[in-house]
Amino acid sequence: MRLHVASDVHGAARALAAAADGADVFVCLGDLILFLDYDRPGRGIFPDLFGEAHARAYIDLRTANRFDEARELSAAAWARLGVGDAHEKRAVMQAMVRAQYEELFDAMPTPALLTYGNVDIPEMWPEYLRDGHRVVDAEVVEVEGMTWGFVGGGLVSPMRTPYEISEAEFEAKIATLGPVDVLFTHIPPAVPELVYDVRARRFEVGSVALLDYVRRFQPRFHLFGHIHQPLAARRRIGRTECINVGHFHALETPFVLDLDPLDDARRTRTGAEG
Repeated sequence: MRLHVASDVHGAARALAAAADGADVFVCLGDLILFLDYDRPGRGIFPDLFGEAHARAYIDLRTANRFDEARELSAAAWARLGVGDAHEKRAVMQAMVRAQYEELFDAMPTPALLTYGNVDIPEMWPEYLRDGHRVVDAEVVEVEGMTWGFVGGGLVSPMRTPYEISEAEFEAKIATLGPVDVLFTHIPPAVPELVYDVRARRFEVGSVALLDYVRRFQPRFHLFGHIHQPLAARRRIGRTECINVGHFHALETPFVLDLDPLDDARRTRTGAEG
């Protein structure tokens, strides 16, 4: 079985349309929306609203971990647009998000298994899903005799992205899974080299609960995204190969993995019996 996985799409609709070419199964691990492009600051919702100069200054502050100053900069930019009310800001942002979601879900391959990233708005997704799109979160699905577990979203961080939940909520979602052959999440386990972004020059938030899950149940693979330029893209934890599937927005190609359903099924049964 040839599996294609995309994560951190961030507006790359044209490349997304071809991401399942040659695949038996396609999985998307979220972060569809492009608010800000660190490599090309003229692209995304922020520069569309406030201009490229603002986007560059905002990126500089966030890269320096000066998040309060970055929020103050944005507040001043909203004020220059004459938008001060929180509800009005939300309406403006949601209109721009909707325009991106319309394009992205139209490009999303079918069939596809999808879960949420931290830069997603789950309540909007039902309006744009097409036949063949299945959203999977805190759930296990069976594919060709293998069990695949999915947990979407991100953890609370200084970035204040749209879909951040507490570690307790995230752990509760993980607890619904039980043992699986392949684990899919948007964020990585809390392993330093997997959560450090060399471009942003900071440790992002990984999940301790995910790390505990992997150590306990030892899925064959744990596939995730979230960290765009990780210090390490792969690490083995016991029998589990933990793999960052790559920054789809930058690479414009999916991560490809060939799976042997029989081997994975045998391994899971043996592990459970042991």
